[in-house]
Amino acid sequence: MRPLKRIILHCTATPEGKHFDVDTIRRWHVKDRGWKDIGYHYVIYLDGSVHAGRPLEQVGAHTSGHNSDSIGIVYVGGVDKNGKAKDTLNEAQETAMVNLIKSLREEHGDMSLHGHNEFAAKACPSFKVNEKFDWLL
Repeated sequence: MRPLKRIILHCTATPEGKHFDVDTIRRWHVKDRGWKDIGYHYVIYLDGSVHAGRPLEQVGAHTSGHNSDSIGIVYVGGVDKNGKAKDTLNEAQETAMVNLIKSLREEHGDMSLHGHNEFAAKACPSFKVNEKFDWLL
Protein backbone atom coordinates (compact mmCIF):
# COMPACT_ATOMS: atom_id res chain seq x y z
CA MET A 1 0.00 0.00 0.00
CA ARG A 2 1.22 3.46 -0.84
CA PRO A 3 1.58 6.03 1.98
CA LEU A 4 -1.71 7.86 2.57
CA LYS A 5 -1.72 11.29 4.21
CA ARG A 6 -4.95 12.98 3.13
CA ILE A 7 -8.48 12.55 1.86
CA ILE A 8 -9.65 14.97 -0.83
CA LEU A 9 -13.38 15.50 -1.43
CA HIS A 10 -14.88 16.19 -4.85
CA CYS A 11 -18.21 16.56 -6.64
CA THR A 12 -18.98 15.22 -10.11
CA ALA A 13 -20.16 18.72 -11.17
CA THR A 14 -23.39 17.19 -12.43
CA PRO A 15 -26.91 18.59 -11.95
CA GLU A 16 -28.59 18.24 -8.58
CA GLY A 17 -30.69 15.10 -8.29
CA LYS A 18 -29.45 13.51 -11.53
CA HIS A 19 -27.93 10.05 -11.10
CA PHE A 20 -24.56 9.09 -12.57
CA ASP A 21 -22.74 5.85 -11.87
CA VAL A 22 -19.13 4.68 -11.65
CA ASP A 23 -19.15 3.27 -15.18
CA THR A 24 -20.31 6.61 -16.63
CA ILE A 25 -17.67 8.57 -14.72
CA ARG A 26 -15.03 6.01 -15.71
CA ARG A 27 -16.03 6.46 -19.37
CA TRP A 28 -15.65 10.26 -19.04
CA HIS A 29 -12.18 9.84 -17.58
CA VAL A 30 -10.92 7.08 -19.88
CA LYS A 31 -12.54 8.01 -23.20
CA ASP A 32 -12.71 11.79 -22.89
CA ARG A 33 -9.53 12.46 -20.90
CA GLY A 34 -7.38 9.49 -21.87
CA TRP A 35 -6.76 8.34 -18.31
CA LYS A 36 -6.20 4.67 -17.51
CA ASP A 37 -9.17 4.49 -15.13
CA ILE A 38 -11.66 6.57 -13.16
CA GLY A 39 -9.77 9.23 -11.23
CA TYR A 40 -11.53 8.76 -7.88
CA HIS A 41 -11.19 5.93 -5.40
CA TYR A 42 -14.79 6.12 -4.14
CA VAL A 43 -18.06 7.43 -5.60
CA ILE A 44 -21.06 8.27 -3.42
CA TYR A 45 -24.38 7.95 -5.24
CA LEU A 46 -27.51 10.02 -4.57
CA ASP A 47 -28.95 7.23 -2.39
CA GLY A 48 -25.85 7.29 -0.16
CA SER A 49 -24.41 4.04 -1.42
CA VAL A 50 -20.62 3.98 -1.71
CA HIS A 51 -19.02 2.45 -4.79
CA ALA A 52 -15.40 1.59 -5.48
CA GLY A 53 -13.63 3.45 -8.26
CA ARG A 54 -9.91 3.16 -8.89
CA PRO A 55 -8.26 0.64 -6.56
CA LEU A 56 -6.96 2.31 -3.41
CA GLU A 57 -3.50 0.83 -3.97
CA GLN A 58 -3.22 2.89 -7.17
CA VAL A 59 -2.48 6.60 -7.29
CA GLY A 60 -5.64 8.49 -8.22
CA ALA A 61 -6.15 11.18 -10.85
CA HIS A 62 -8.31 13.67 -8.98
CA THR A 63 -6.14 16.55 -7.73
CA SER A 64 -3.19 17.56 -9.86
CA GLY A 65 0.05 17.48 -7.88
CA HIS A 66 -1.58 15.86 -4.83
CA ASN A 67 -2.55 12.36 -5.95
CA SER A 68 0.37 10.25 -4.77
CA ASP A 69 -0.49 10.32 -1.06
CA SER A 70 -4.24 10.94 -1.14
CA ILE A 71 -7.60 9.22 -1.48
CA GLY A 72 -10.15 10.83 -3.80
CA ILE A 73 -13.82 10.67 -2.80
CA VAL A 74 -16.48 12.12 -5.10
CA TYR A 75 -20.20 12.62 -4.54
CA VAL A 76 -22.68 12.75 -7.41
CA GLY A 77 -23.91 16.33 -7.82
CA GLY A 78 -22.36 19.68 -7.06
CA VAL A 79 -24.13 22.03 -9.48
CA ASP A 80 -27.65 23.39 -9.83
CA LYS A 81 -29.87 22.95 -12.91
CA ASN A 82 -28.06 25.86 -14.60
CA GLY A 83 -24.61 24.41 -14.03
CA LYS A 84 -23.63 26.77 -11.22
CA ALA A 85 -21.76 25.42 -8.22
CA LYS A 86 -24.10 24.38 -5.41
CA ASP A 87 -23.69 22.19 -2.37
CA THR A 88 -26.09 19.40 -3.36
CA LEU A 89 -24.76 16.87 -0.86
CA ASN A 90 -27.96 15.31 0.49
CA GLU A 91 -28.39 13.72 3.92
CA ALA A 92 -27.77 10.16 2.69
CA GLN A 93 -24.62 11.22 0.84
CA GLU A 94 -23.33 13.23 3.78
CA THR A 95 -23.85 10.33 6.18
CA ALA A 96 -22.11 7.97 3.78
CA MET A 97 -19.22 10.41 3.28
CA VAL A 98 -18.67 10.85 7.02
CA ASN A 99 -18.82 7.10 7.62
CA LEU A 100 -16.38 6.47 4.76
CA ILE A 101 -13.94 9.08 6.07
CA LYS A 102 -14.07 7.56 9.55
CA SER A 103 -13.60 4.05 8.17
CA LEU A 104 -10.64 5.07 6.02
CA ARG A 105 -9.00 6.79 8.98
CA GLU A 106 -9.51 3.73 11.17
CA GLU A 107 -7.88 1.54 8.53
CA HIS A 108 -5.10 3.86 7.28
CA GLY A 109 -4.44 6.34 10.10
CA ASP A 110 -5.47 9.90 10.83
CA MET A 111 -5.37 11.48 7.38
CA SER A 112 -6.13 15.17 6.93
CA LEU A 113 -9.37 16.16 5.15
CA HIS A 114 -9.56 18.64 2.25
CA GLY A 115 -11.72 19.86 -0.59
CA HIS A 116 -10.44 19.98 -4.17
CA ASN A 117 -10.97 23.75 -4.00
CA GLU A 118 -8.06 23.99 -1.53
CA PHE A 119 -5.64 22.87 -4.26
CA ALA A 120 -7.15 24.35 -7.43
CA ALA A 121 -9.14 27.39 -8.53
CA LYS A 122 -12.36 25.36 -8.63
CA ALA A 123 -15.60 25.33 -6.66
CA CYS A 124 -15.39 21.54 -6.25
CA PRO A 125 -16.76 20.03 -4.02
CA SER A 126 -19.09 23.07 -3.98
CA PHE A 127 -18.62 23.66 -0.26
CA LYS A 128 -15.78 24.53 2.10
CA VAL A 129 -14.65 21.43 3.96
CA ASN A 130 -13.32 23.47 6.88
CA GLU A 131 -16.83 24.91 7.42
CA LYS A 132 -19.05 21.91 6.65
CA PHE A 133 -16.91 19.28 8.36
CA ASP A 134 -14.95 21.38 10.87
CA TRP A 135 -15.65 18.73 13.52
CA LEU A 136 -13.89 16.12 11.35
CA LEU A 137 -10.71 18.07 10.71
